[in-house]
Amino acid sequence: MASKVRTLEDLFIDLLKDLYSAENQLVKALPKMAKNAQASDLQKAFQDHLKQTEKQAARIERIFSDLEGSPRGKKCVGMEGLVEEGNEIIKEAADPDALDAGLIAAAQKVEHYEIASYGTARAWAQHLGYQEAARLLQETLEEESLANELLTRIAESHVNMEAR
Repeated sequence: MASKVRTLEDLFIDLLKDLYSAENQLVKALPKMAKNAQASDLQKAFQDHLKQTEKQAARIERIFSDLEGSPRGKKCVGMEGLVEEGNEIIKEAADPDALDAGLIAAAQKVEHYEIASYGTARAWAQHLGYQEAARLLQETLEEESLANELLTRIAESHVNMEAR
C-alpha cells in the first residue's frame, strides 16, 4: 500500500521516483524509436537523447544518494501511456514520412511532460534547500528543452513537408 503524501518533501521524493521510472522507460523506448525513424537526423536525435536520458537517470540516482534514499519503487504511469502512444504510431503508420512526423509528435509529448515535471522538481528542491539537487534538475531541464527544440527544427525543416 502506498504511503500518504504529507509534506512538500514527500511530494518531491515521490516526483523524483516518478521521473526515475520515466527515464528508465525511455531508455527502453528510444532505441525502438531510433530504429523506426526514417530520417537520419531524427534517428541521430533519438540515439543522442538515449545517451542523455541515461545521464539524467544517473543524476536522479545521485540526488537520492545525497538524500540517502532509493529512486526505485514507483512506476510512472504518465510515461507508460506516452510510450504506448509512440508504439501505436509505429504499429499503425503505413507511410514512412508520416511515421517520422508521428514519432516527433510522440517524442515532443514526452519532452513536454518531462519539462513540466523537472521544472516542478527543481522549484521544490530550491524551496526545500536542496541546492545541489536543484542544480542537477536544472541541468536536465535545459537538456529536455533543447531536445524539444531540436525535434521542432527537424519537423519544420523537412519531416512535416515530406509527410504531406
